[in-house]
Amino acid sequence: MALTVIVAYDISEDNRRARLAAVLQAYGDRIQKSVFVLSADQPLIDDLHRRARDIIDLDRDSVYFFRQCAPCWESVGVVGQATVAEPQRYWAVF
Repeated sequence: MALTVIVAYDISEDNRRARLAAVLQAYGDRIQKSVFVLSADQPLIDDLHRRARDIIDLDRDSVYFFRQCAPCWESVGVVGQATVAEPQRYWAVF
């Protein structure tokens, strides 16, 4: 089952920051410079944790993974030009 996950990071070095951003961008949408929204199942989240650990400097950098329940995500409030993306649903016909 896919979960909505907010990933935020504070990475001090440009190369590591760009590498992590590229990984996250493959799985979700950037909503701020260092914040992504992902729709992922638990195995993928676990894999992203591992990949983040492999990329960052554990003594200087930080990455946060915030799981969002459906009712919490539905009540997200925004101010200014921020928007909350509607979930995309895909149909497959076999």
